[in-house]
Amino acid sequence: MIRLSARIASLASLAALSMSVFVAAAQQQVPDAPAPDASAAAAPAPPPAPVFPKPNPADFNAAGPTKEAINAFFQINWGFDQNRVWQVQAIQKTPIDGISKVTMLAAEKGSRMEPQPIVFFISVDGKHILSGEGIIRSDEHPFAENRAILQQRADGPYRGSALKDLELVEFADFQCPHCKEAQANMERLAVDFPKARIVFENFPLPQHPEAAQAAAYGVCVVKAGGSDAFFTFASAVFEGQDGLATPDGAALTLNSAVTKAGLDPAKITACAATPAAIDEVEASTKLARDLEINATPTLVVNGRMVLASAPYDTIKQIVAYQAKLDGLAP
Repeated sequence: MIRLSARIASLASLAALSMSVFVAAAQQQVPDAPAPDASAAAAPAPPPAPVFPKPNPADFNAAGPTKEAINAFFQINWGFDQNRVWQVQAIQKTPIDGISKVTMLAAEKGSRMEPQPIVFFISVDGKHILSGEGIIRSDEHPFAENRAILQQRADGPYRGSALKDLELVEFADFQCPHCKEAQANMERLAVDFPKARIVFENFPLPQHPEAAQAAAYGVCVVKAGGSDAFFTFASAVFEGQDGLATPDGAALTLNSAVTKAGLDPAKITACAATPAAIDEVEASTKLARDLEINATPTLVVNGRMVLASAPYDTIKQIVAYQAKLDGLAP
């Protein structure tokens, strides 16, 4: 069963129970057409915007942050979805110095549901949000630290660009069913974003007993055949994932995948048992832990975390939006 990472769960907790972080793709409005004849079907009207109650000025009594700063943070996080709207209702002081309480309302255009309340606590300087899962960076560059860490340490096999301007890092477990499902998304991302650097990082979870061995095999496949061989190997392992259910089945599945990658199974098996291969898997796992990732599959887009098994159109929107935020050409 998939477990949300601390950061993803923290952001999800701000989204209210009725709203997913990964909602349907935004609808685009088109210019009005010339007057149609009577027989023409009427064009669908754009979804109506929800009506928010007018905030009470007396509820804005905290020293900070400003409403504009909070809106800017949520625009960075939610701006990819043009159907999502929100309003800051209150920024109130609390008994704790340096901590303010924020109340927001959030809704989806066209939804019949009433706007849902979101309440959280934030530092007066606007740089950190306190959530049930931890502390979220909420300044004007909330993903910069993660992006810098990955640019330095995400050295797994990759496809696409050698540059790291747009870097998509997938943390996956070969024995995770959701990771298998996410591979279709990863293939589409490689096609739709040919200038991106798409990196695979091993993150074998302890509840999957054969995942660490599969990850070690992958490390050795990269050493022997490079990234191209690895992605052939990975595709074959995910395709035969049911074979990882037992140690004997895992050996057959992994050796078959190595053969499909054009390499010698005996050599890769021997390599996978070495301390060097095991250390590389542990280093990748430590990278995930340092980023506070506890779920597979997680995709990190220039530092922004996304569930890699989310609907593809939503992931594509987020990648394009993050690229725009980072000043990259479409």
